[in-house]
Amino acid sequence: MGKVIAVANQKGGVGKTTTAINLAASLAANELRILLIDLDPQGNATTGLGVDKLGREQSIYDALISDVSLESLAQRTPCEGLILIPSDRNLVAANLELVDAPDRESRLRQKIASIHGSYDYILIDCPPALDLLTLNALVAADAILIPIQCEFFALEGISQLLDTIARVRDSFSHDLPILGVLLTMYDDRTNLTRQVADDLRDFFQKQVFETVIPRSIRLAEAPSHGLPILLYDPRSKAAEAYIRLAKEFLTRERVLLKPQTLSTNNV
Repeated sequence: MGKVIAVANQKGGVGKTTTAINLAASLAANELRILLIDLDPQGNATTGLGVDKLGREQSIYDALISDVSLESLAQRTPCEGLILIPSDRNLVAANLELVDAPDRESRLRQKIASIHGSYDYILIDCPPALDLLTLNALVAADAILIPIQCEFFALEGISQLLDTIARVRDSFSHDLPILGVLLTMYDDRTNLTRQVADDLRDFFQKQVFETVIPRSIRLAEAPSHGLPILLYDPRSKAAEAYIRLAKEFLTRERVLLKPQTLSTNNV
């Protein structure tokens, strides 16, 4: 049964969507069946994988609001083994339309339940906000991956995300461990980057991935071509970093999410 991983950070510009796309592609390159759900109204994961979000009649919005199945929304991507559930601008309205809906926090979990067995991993690209969409992702997830940019305000607002995770654990009796904290936009030429990285490792300790994602022009260019970095420039340092991340991800997940050892991390 596929494990569900939410890629979340309510702070924008931290490499969240970039990580969702490229981790999903790197896992698919390991001959795994991967589903990426674009739960961000901006739809950047959708366009970043070459899918036209404006020309589609239905998206994840329709699955959350109506009886549309995720299977009917599945879209092939340039990566063999990677399937996308696209987003579009209609998703902006979902937060309002779900407010008075029954089981409003578990709509996505209910939809995913019907396709669990079709994939090895299901990644959810969350919006940069702690709203009903992100809450749906956290309730549906088996674990959370938190990308954090190596910059001065890296820890700004993180306490809110950790508080939200704690509330999900308490309110829904839902164990939601942190699979890992990923340092992104890493530039080891600067003292600030190294200092922030040290501070984040002191704060999160072993929860920080050993792999770091470097600041890269090629990585920034790839989405405009509708390709993950693994296809756009497979020899780049960024592509190599995401391949290493995928390996570390698999090792961590198999340890952390074993049924007999599943536990909540202290943060």
